Amino acid sequence: MQKKSRLRRATGWDVVIFIALTLTAIVIFLPFYNAVVISMETNRAYALNPVSLYPVEFTMRNYEHLISKGQIGIGYKNTIFITFIGTALSMAAMVSMAYAFSRKKYPGKKFFFLLMMFTMFFSGGMIPTYLQFKNLGLINNVWAVILYSGVSAYNIIILKNGFEQTPPELEEAARIDGANDLVIFLRVELPLQGALLATFTLFTAVGYWNEWFWSTLLINSGSKMTLQVVLKAIVAESAALEDVSTGEAGLDTFAQGIKMAAVMLTMVPIMCLYPFLQKYFVKGVLVGSVKM
Repeated sequence: MQKKSRLRRATGWDVVIFIALTLTAIVIFLPFYNAVVISMETNRAYALNPVSLYPVEFTMRNYEHLISKGQIGIGYKNTIFITFIGTALSMAAMVSMAYAFSRKKYPGKKFFFLLMMFTMFFSGGMIPTYLQFKNLGLINNVWAVILYSGVSAYNIIILKNGFEQTPPELEEAARIDGANDLVIFLRVELPLQGALLATFTLFTAVGYWNEWFWSTLLINSGSKMTLQVVLKAIVAESAALEDVSTGEAGLDTFAQGIKMAAVMLTMVPIMCLYPFLQKYFVKGVLVGSVKM
């Protein structure tokens, strides 16, 4: 006989946790929703009511203002290039290093692993790193941003633990069938690490997409600026516009609306990508975080 499933009755703590999480979600969601509304408001409507549930005077002039200037387009082009190329190279480097460290003992393995871990606790510092890029002729070059964030020792360790959890019987069976090391890596090991690869691919892509500090230091040309640097420039320009246009409530475009529109244009790509990979997050991190 099949046992009838019984729903567990909610306890007092369940109600408290549900209420707390609901309030937390509302607190997180409301500022974001308000930013969307402000980006579609006119200056007059915003001046009358800075916090509203919907655009009282709907307009897309703030977005039109950003797009017409061309800065957002340049930022998108450079950031998309850095994100795609950087993520591909970074994942290739980290996955290959993690797989090598997950293999049995070989000469120099412990030394190179400790050398990699050393970078987690000590870095070269901002000024030496900048001088190194300058000596390499990479100042004002998008490849400097790509190379700086190319490898994460933490990600390599988690990926290494994931590879070590692969049952050795699978590799032995593949070798019996005549597979060499490269075939085993590509056709046996990588497919089993799908959750980890998806998780760290998204983490790496988001890191490149949001990179601002080193993009500001290493890139000076307006034609090579990333989206985050462009956004900073727009925010500064909007602040100046706010000082100049004080009292001109009839304008459709205004400083706060331009800022919020810029934020929305920056967040949309990541927001569209995140839901498709969200299911891999918990599974991917748990797979590699515990060594079997």
